[in-house]
Order: sequence, then structure tokens, then C-alpha cells
Amino acid sequence: MKIAVVGTGAVGSYYGAKLARDGHDVHFLLRSDYDQVKRHGVKIVSPEGDFTIRPKVGRAADEIGASDLVIIALKTTANTEFARLLPPLVVTQTAILTLQNGLGNEEALAQLFPVEQILGGLCFVCLNRVASGVIHHIAHGRIELGEFRRYPEPRTHDIASAIKHAGVPCRVRDNLEKAHWEKLVWNIPFNGLCTASCAGHESVTSGTYKGRNGPCLTTDQLLQSPQWEMLVRELMLEVIAGAAALGFNIPAQFAEEQVARTRVMAAYKPSTMIDFLNGLPIELDSVFSEPLRLGQCKGVSLPRLSALCAILKSLNDELNGRGK
Repeated sequence: MKIAVVGTGAVGSYYGAKLARDGHDVHFLLRSDYDQVKRHGVKIVSPEGDFTIRPKVGRAADEIGASDLVIIALKTTANTEFARLLPPLVVTQTAILTLQNGLGNEEALAQLFPVEQILGGLCFVCLNRVASGVIHHIAHGRIELGEFRRYPEPRTHDIASAIKHAGVPCRVRDNLEKAHWEKLVWNIPFNGLCTASCAGHESVTSGTYKGRNGPCLTTDQLLQSPQWEMLVRELMLEVIAGAAALGFNIPAQFAEEQVARTRVMAAYKPSTMIDFLNGLPIELDSVFSEPLRLGQCKGVSLPRLSALCAILKSLNDELNGRGK
């Protein structure tokens, strides 16, 4: 396949590199990393084995042109760029696969392209971009993907097979929306609390911002503290309740499985925390505010999520010069 990767941070670079190593015609749409990747390629540092690939690169989408598969790994804060970035890459037979966090990404794509071209995927992976063109893969890597508002087509299984052949565990989901809510069971507490911990436990529990006076905890530190671990579990159960109100049954045991999976990650900084510490906007709307809105519209009480959203908004506003 000819594959265009839009959003070449940790996620896009890792999966794009895997597919390129497996022989696909992979093109990276790049801005700040263009010169580095063009000269030296993309290096993946991984417990599964280090490797370097040299993908084709372009500064603009029209340099890449029509593709069989477009993989979107942009931060959701950049979704307003879809209309500018994507049309040169997409023709009638193009499959568009978003690997972004949270809710609403497929809906945003459906404003521009036919529903039958849109797929969504969820990445269960620990990795970080540690330098220009260098990705540190720490653990995991599974992708789950499905069709937007449709049952999986043969094409969906073909893409999943290509991903698996590239060495990435992948499975097709019949219900993409439910899969998104399952991912939120992890993303909301760990991405949210690791970032909000910078404001301190009292602020997070009350939803009242008192300034950045916390230690900014990693995932292992959250689970080493009884106070923070309780918040993790409470948030997980709220997300599960919100999902149930929307018709997606996620067993409570699923939360315990996510806690157990996280304990083996050691000192991991989730992507939201890294963005915040690097002065980048938080993916507030898609990962936190939209799940809160949908749950509350169904009459579900979500006090922990509401307080978390308030703190993250205050931190985000301060970061952008709109707060204290």
C-alpha cells in the first residue's frame, strides 16, 4: 500500500516505521522534523529490537498525493487542520484511519469525507518521542480498529492483516464507539491525573485550582499512593457508568485489568502530561470534556470527572495565558 502518515509524533512515527520496514510505500508528512528525518530517517528504540527506516517525506500533502491509506496521528487539538492537510491525500478508494485519542475525531472527518472511507483505531502502547526522529518504545503496541458507524468491511480486515504482518498486534472491533469508551477507562484517569497532579491532590478532588503546587506524578507514583489510586479507580468507574448510559456495557473488572496493566509500565509519563510539561495544549475537549458532556446528557453523575476537567481547563488556560 501507499500509506501517508499525518502526525509524525510518537504514535505516527512508530506505526509508520513498522509498516515501512515491512515493505509498504510509507510517506511522512513533516514540518519541524523534515530535515532530520530526510537525512537520517526514523529510529525506533525498543525492547523488541532497535531499527531505523527511511520513509519518503513531504513538507506538504500535495507532495505526497493520493494514497491507499491515510493514517492520522495528530493531536486532537489540530483537528481544525483536517480540511487543509487531508484532501490532497484522499481519493475515492482511500481509507482514512484516525489513531487519535478520545471522542469526536471520526465525526470531524465525516464533515469532509464519506462515512464509508473512515475508520478509527485505538493504540494501546507506551512510547515517547525523545528527540527529532527518535522514538522510544517502552511496552505494548496493540491496535484495535473498526469502521465508523458501520460493521467491519473486508477492507478493514485487510488493513488489520497488514498491521499484524508488520509486527503489531491488531484486532478488528465490531463496535468502534464501545472500543473508544474502553480506551477512555485508562486515558481519563492516567492522562488526566498525571497532568492534574501538577496542581496537587486537594485541587483535583475539589475541582478548585490553587496553582501549580504539586509534584507532577508518573503512572507508577499514582498507584503507589492510596489517595491517588483511589481517584484512579473512582474515575474509571465513572467512565464505565457513562459508557453504560450510552449503551456500552463495560464490566467493572475491566478497570482492575487496566490498573494491573499499568503497574508493569514502571515510571511512565502519559502523552497529555508530556504535552503539558512541554508547554503544548492539553487534548481537553476530545479526551475529557466530550465524555463528561455525553455522560451528563444521559443523567449520569460524574463528580470526579467534572472536577478533573475543571483543573485541566485551569492548567490549560494558564498555559495559554488565559488564567492566573
